[in-house]
Amino acid sequence: MQFSDILGQEYIKNHLIKSAAEGRIPHAQLFVGPEGCGALATALAYSQFILCNNTNSTNSDGNEACNIKFQNFTHPDLHFVYPTVTTDEVKTKPKSIDFVKDWRFFISNNPYGGLFDWYTLLGVQNKQGEIRVDDAQEILKSLALKAYEGGYKIMLIWMADKMNIAASNKLLKLLEEPPQKTVFILITENEEDLIQTIRSRCQVIHFPKLSEKVIANSITILKAIEQKEAQKIAHQAQGNYNKALQLLNEDKEALPFDEWFVQWVRAAFRAKGNAAVIHDLIAWSEQIASLGRETQKIFLQFCIEMFRQALLLNYQSKSLVFMEPKVAKFNLENFAPFVNNSNIQDIFKELSDAIYHIERNGNAKIILTDMSIKLTRLIHKK
Repeated sequence: MQFSDILGQEYIKNHLIKSAAEGRIPHAQLFVGPEGCGALATALAYSQFILCNNTNSTNSDGNEACNIKFQNFTHPDLHFVYPTVTTDEVKTKPKSIDFVKDWRFFISNNPYGGLFDWYTLLGVQNKQGEIRVDDAQEILKSLALKAYEGGYKIMLIWMADKMNIAASNKLLKLLEEPPQKTVFILITENEEDLIQTIRSRCQVIHFPKLSEKVIANSITILKAIEQKEAQKIAHQAQGNYNKALQLLNEDKEALPFDEWFVQWVRAAFRAKGNAAVIHDLIAWSEQIASLGRETQKIFLQFCIEMFRQALLLNYQSKSLVFMEPKVAKFNLENFAPFVNNSNIQDIFKELSDAIYHIERNGNAKIILTDMSIKLTRLIHKK
């Protein structure tokens, strides 16, 4: 991964290149940015720049053998940590090293991929990924070894906010007394979920969302589509290049979030004064509860965004609307009048609470049924 391969983020790339070239490499850095902004891709390019002694954005003038090792991310001085779960092959105490082949495949195919894509590759089902204390032990072992090429060693921790308390405390000790010529690069989408003591020991770099122009230009070249269509996709992607690729590929196996949402709000709308429809809401709750917890959380986040889009339409802010549900006889503009300032805060609260409780292993069927019944009242609130 080279800096020239990174979309946008020119200021950050120039800053990293200049500081590394001048030998000003902080021992701990925290890359913070939303999904699809290129934080992981930039960390990979930065690691290659440091380890291979490159001096420009194309990485063409450094150690050739070192640069070749980065083609498959097999450089012995580059170490990875990321959330994992138990699987049929790894039944207990999963660690990042157990899934290194899957990880290299993942970052080679789409370095802009998100956490949900990684979990889908692992087949998490009803489990939730985590970085455990066993990973922290592996970090200690890896960094205790001498650098293979005698230079820096780099530890890249993706989705660092998924570290549990035990792993966080062990990492904190390393950050306080780091081994010589060791660089930690932590990547997160949720800075506030990292413990404060770790954040305070890192140099923080915030990545903005990608501009629509950058995304549109990239996918125009990638798929040779018309500029108008590329701009439409870029607008819908909202700065997330990973989402733009998904929209571009029109994955037929993608989860039908639109259909689930419309089925839910239609049932909730009909349920007022019709107790029989409650059975439809219960059936819907059972259907969503049968999905994995990560899928449930992603879907509820999708619902929050759908309500927000409806609110924007209701208040005549059409230029800010980018979602287009593809469900027969459902028009977001017709739904918009039922989302207003009298109910939007309560709707957001119910959805956010549901995500909170599902994340903490609550009974999904009970949580979703309770939320659905409350929606029947809120959606009719004027």
